[in-house]
Amino acid sequence: MDWLPELAVAVAAAVLAITLHEAAHGYAALGLGDDTAKRAGRLSLNPIRHVDPVGTLLVPGILLVGQLLTIGRVEGMFGWAKPVPVAVWRLRQPRLGMMLVAAAGPGMNFALALLAGLLVHAAASLAGVLPGDTLGWIYRFLALSILANLVLGLFNLLPVPPLDGGRIVAGLLPRALAVPYMRLEPIGILLVLLAVFLLPRLVEGVDPIGWMLRTVVARGFELVLFLTGHGRLP
Repeated sequence: MDWLPELAVAVAAAVLAITLHEAAHGYAALGLGDDTAKRAGRLSLNPIRHVDPVGTLLVPGILLVGQLLTIGRVEGMFGWAKPVPVAVWRLRQPRLGMMLVAAAGPGMNFALALLAGLLVHAAASLAGVLPGDTLGWIYRFLALSILANLVLGLFNLLPVPPLDGGRIVAGLLPRALAVPYMRLEPIGILLVLLAVFLLPRLVEGVDPIGWMLRTVVARGFELVLFLTGHGRLP
């Protein structure tokens, strides 16, 4: 059970990242004229309001138990929250508004990553005040918060509907192209799942999501540390 405290810290970091990501969509929509999320009770920092039975509980649960039973450790997780409802036609400028609403989620994640980096300085000031184990777990939580927010923010910027990146691309495309492009939305998550889990096993050396996690997220982590005053950026 040595993995349990690490899992608890990782879950806490992920829940915070996901909750504020979804809340950011709702608040952005409200600011742009659509109160659908507010009326649905989704302008909330209560994680339970953003739980999707399949994406938040079933899929991560199966992945967690499956990995622990087969390889004895957790190498990767995947899931999603219940999307915040947005009525595009209620936005003052529907195409631009939808792009801004979509960008608000990843934008929140990147801001949270920077905030976690800054809080490391505050944690360091507690050295000698808090027990070493407690301070170590605070550092671990902040590091995992940076990681979780970078992964969530960058993953959602993939240009595949219904991910945020897909909605941003749809807003940039001419209407004649945007309409057929958004028709991919019903199968978008399936395409992403295939790219994450199936493609690397079918085609050796082809792992686009793994490449993103190994390179883009790693460089993003270095950038966050640099911007928050923790060291060099090569």
